[in-house]
This record gives sequence, C-alpha cells and structure tokens, in this order.
Amino acid sequence: MTKKKQNPFKLREFRGVNPAYIQKLESHGLKNAQQMLFAGQTKHQRAALAKETDIPEVALLELVKLSDLARLPGVKGIRARLYYDAGVDSVQKMAGWEPEALRKMVTAYVEATGFDGIPPLPKEVSSTIANAQNLSKLVIEE
Repeated sequence: MTKKKQNPFKLREFRGVNPAYIQKLESHGLKNAQQMLFAGQTKHQRAALAKETDIPEVALLELVKLSDLARLPGVKGIRARLYYDAGVDSVQKMAGWEPEALRKMVTAYVEATGFDGIPPLPKEVSSTIANAQNLSKLVIEE
C-alpha cells in the first residue's frame, strides 16, 4: 500500500492574510505553507526575505506561524487563523494545552470576538494537541 500524497496547503488559502503579500511571495517562488515554513524558519531568514520581497518581518512571521500550525492535520485556513488569533500561534504552544482548557478558551474567543467560524469539538481539540506533541519545533522567533 502506498502512502497518500498530500497536496501542500497554499498560502493564499490562509484566512486574513494580505493578498499583496501572497502575490509577492508567489512571485518569489513561495506558494505553500511548507515552503514558507522552511524559508522563514529563523529570524535571519525572515529578515533576508523581508528585504527581498518588501514584506514586513512581522507579516512574514505571522505567515510562518500559520504555516507551522498547518502542519497539524485538520488545522489549515480557518482553524490556523482561529488558533493564531486566539494566541495559540505555534505547534509548541498547542502541545502545552490541556484539551478541555483549550476548547473553552477558543470557544470564549469565538464568542467574544465574533470570529467567523465555529470552535473545535472536544475530539478535534484532543487529537490536535496529541498531534502537536509529536511534532518537532521548527520556528525560531529570536
């Protein structure tokens, strides 16, 4: 039996990202989350990419963090944005949560902000955290 090939998640499918930045990154050859994650893994890489693309480093870090979250099964466009905006902006932060506490926090965030999406179900939160605990740290912020 062969392993199912996964299509890389396209940067343009992340919710709430400046389309002009996506266009600049695509013309620079960065079209998906995996490419973004490895191109902007370190502060030094992001600084160089910011210079080359004229995209602020803070916007690049956001895309890198969204791309990091997108490594988790089921966490792509909307879910990645929800977790990121709620403050769970990395796989490492996700791994440190207790499932019910995370579900309650994200539910409260959705209710308080009117986020256009629904909170994750308990089983989804549990599997997302378990998956996060099995992934290595890739993003270096400092």
